[in-house]
Amino acid sequence: MTKNTGEGTGSLEKAIDILDLISEHADGMSQNDLAERLALPRTTVYRILATLVARGLIRRDPGRRMYCLGFRCVEMARQVYSMPALVSAASAELRALRDLTGETSYIGALEGLDVVSLERYDSPHSQRSNASLGHRKPVYATSQGKAILSALPAEQREVIVRDLNLKPLTPLTITDRRRLQAELRIIQSRGYAIDDEENVMGTRCVGAPVLDPQGVVRGAISVAGPAYRLTMARIELLGPELVEAARHIGAQLQPLRSTTEDATAQPVDAVPQSIHGSHPYWCEEDQRLLWLDTLAPALRVYQQTGEQHKVPVEQPILGAFFRDRQPVLVLEKHAVLVSGNQVELFANWTHKHLRALCNRSDSTLWMSQGSGQSSRIGIVESDGTFDPLWQLNEVIDHLLWHAPSETLYANAPESGNILMLKPGSSAVRKFATVPKSSGTLSGLAMDRDGGVWTALRDGWSVVHFANDGNLDRVVPLPVPCPTGVAIGGVEGNVLYVTSARQFVPLDILKKAPLSGSLFEINL
Repeated sequence: MTKNTGEGTGSLEKAIDILDLISEHADGMSQNDLAERLALPRTTVYRILATLVARGLIRRDPGRRMYCLGFRCVEMARQVYSMPALVSAASAELRALRDLTGETSYIGALEGLDVVSLERYDSPHSQRSNASLGHRKPVYATSQGKAILSALPAEQREVIVRDLNLKPLTPLTITDRRRLQAELRIIQSRGYAIDDEENVMGTRCVGAPVLDPQGVVRGAISVAGPAYRLTMARIELLGPELVEAARHIGAQLQPLRSTTEDATAQPVDAVPQSIHGSHPYWCEEDQRLLWLDTLAPALRVYQQTGEQHKVPVEQPILGAFFRDRQPVLVLEKHAVLVSGNQVELFANWTHKHLRALCNRSDSTLWMSQGSGQSSRIGIVESDGTFDPLWQLNEVIDHLLWHAPSETLYANAPESGNILMLKPGSSAVRKFATVPKSSGTLSGLAMDRDGGVWTALRDGWSVVHFANDGNLDRVVPLPVPCPTGVAIGGVEGNVLYVTSARQFVPLDILKKAPLSGSLFEINL
């Protein structure tokens, strides 16, 4: 994170940096760690922390001397998070469940491998369940989490279950993956899930998934209380009540705008599959699509007339850009200029640790480079020199330059953030965020309205964010690993999607034989 701030905004920038860094560490961070990571004086960090604690944006754990996000952040996030409609739709049902049962009712949503509590209505009893808003619980040990898992598409559920670390939270926690899968099948059949003291000893809860009119899982509701009041016999009676309440909530939700009718993904039949297709780019001047096969290294070319060819190279390809309208491929040891079917050495390329490239102009580039978990982003001038402008503590692996707004968009796959960077400003803004459970960001393309498309590796889909950063379109794909997107076609109404076969397990590959294909979607 850069620290060059405009006059009068220095303290605000530092405070936002501190909040961002704390948000990346669920277990909290110490004052010393914050000062070291942000290269700030300890006195400055202490002063900012004191202000943030006073305003409720962070809280201090006195036992561990660690700082975590405060509940005020949850309250603020709920105003812009994708769940306000869910919370609003659930309010009447949650109150009714609380009044019906005398126990605390909750609604939560999946975030990564956890369920986050979005709202609760407290039991009138003095001894009750009272998990705080924003509290995160592992998805495998809660009724809400298991309910959500049971309702997810099989492929998405398998990815999450595979990534879980099934730690025992109580003696009754499910720690066997096969047993968890068996229970999810039971939940799927009966419609509700039970947490039988699996997360906290002495507490039971029953939950049901909330699905919107399109069948998309948006969250889950639950009722929780002491085990001596919520007996298993009572839980079994409450289960159908929860299912009905969840159905009422889901019916009120506005579905995500799907493109299953007017924007179905179709493979381009004439194009052979790639091992690792990526980096598609539409050339407006000659109406052709270029993309890379990075591992069976070649530049691939396709025209809508059906004409196609490829230009093989001798090393794996790391990235590509254009110079005088000709593609330049960055290889492991050097770069080459491609002219027709001819390949020649490209001068003035000495950069190492490349992560992402895109053209800023015909003679200058944007580049992300780095090692470990940090990235430097800056301009490569026409003479080959690199001018770094931003330093980020995360991997940046795709860049997109939008010249009309002078904005650089960047994918940060580990955090799931699409970032916005403005030359002349050190600020790094989040345009949109994709939960890890949905897949890994890969590729960027912008439409005429300022909306952004990206592919979701291991998510079997591409998604579209409107120009305000809200997710509004989801296009399913028949392959697990889409890798890149580009908007093209004669009228600019075709979305091209590259995909990969690399790292797709054989059992999944049998169900997704089109992996490695080039797809087109009519928008």
